[in-house]
Amino acid sequence: MKISKLIGVLLVLLVFVLMAVGSGSDSSESSKASSNSAASADSSTAPSGTSSTTDDTKTDSQASAVSSKAADKDVTIEEAVLFDQDDIVITAKSLNMKGFFGPEVKLLIENNSERSVTVQTRNTSVNGYMVETMLSADVAPSKKANDELTLMRSDLEAAGITTIADLEFSFHIFDSESWDTIIDSDPVIVTTSVYDGFEYMYDDSGELVYDEDDIKIVVKGLSENDSIWGPGIVVYIENNTDNVVMIQARDVSINGFMIDPIFSCDISAGKHAIDAITFMSSDLESNEIEQINTCELSFQIMDYDSWDTIASTSLITLEFE
Repeated sequence: MKISKLIGVLLVLLVFVLMAVGSGSDSSESSKASSNSAASADSSTAPSGTSSTTDDTKTDSQASAVSSKAADKDVTIEEAVLFDQDDIVITAKSLNMKGFFGPEVKLLIENNSERSVTVQTRNTSVNGYMVETMLSADVAPSKKANDELTLMRSDLEAAGITTIADLEFSFHIFDSESWDTIIDSDPVIVTTSVYDGFEYMYDDSGELVYDEDDIKIVVKGLSENDSIWGPGIVVYIENNTDNVVMIQARDVSINGFMIDPIFSCDISAGKHAIDAITFMSSDLESNEIEQINTCELSFQIMDYDSWDTIASTSLITLEFE
């Protein structure tokens, strides 16, 4: 009898021990997940580089993301006709913040003409920052189509945008069969329910490498995980001119080896951009570059429409820790 009681007590103790171990394992896994999530956030919002304010910027961005998380759920737009010309009517219906690739502006496109048309957008900005979008809607004659203008979440995150106050873009409409341009619309501005009283902030911290001709270029640092193609140098660009400009990098070398990067940034008048000068991992490997220590480059600034050169910077030397 005593033996059976002893066995019973031991079994109870064993159960408690197993429960404690299981709980510790769950807590450990949860801790790991939180740590990985934080590491991921750090890599996307705070590239390492030449700026001594990187850590402060990261902290501010994270605080902003937390404070405005609740506001995002309540951001809406009012239904409004955005375009009505050449027998084509485009109406903004609603804003879906939970799209797969990013927030989506729901559009109703009515083609009352006698030809098939394709509707796209150009020069899109959100809160004054240039962002990439997805929209290419084909509409047959006398037909309608529901489609979405998708704002790429990756670009919003790169710019630190957690709440959308306004977006601006132009419609590019062309004949679906001949590809002839029908019209490039004037800029269209859509404001959201948080527009009134919204405080716009632009982080231009980093190494100022160019500030002339109403164009400002700031190197914010090096991002090891800029894209699937390879690492990149993150830049902030400000266009205070009255025209759309295109900025490219020329004569680029990494650690003394010539490398052709992926970079061409289009910025509308009065807008800002966060972009990256991306280097193909294969190019770095072929030159046996394991770490980017120095980069030399110059910037070519051109008018977007005419391609006329506005300015060519002198050779700029960047050093990374």
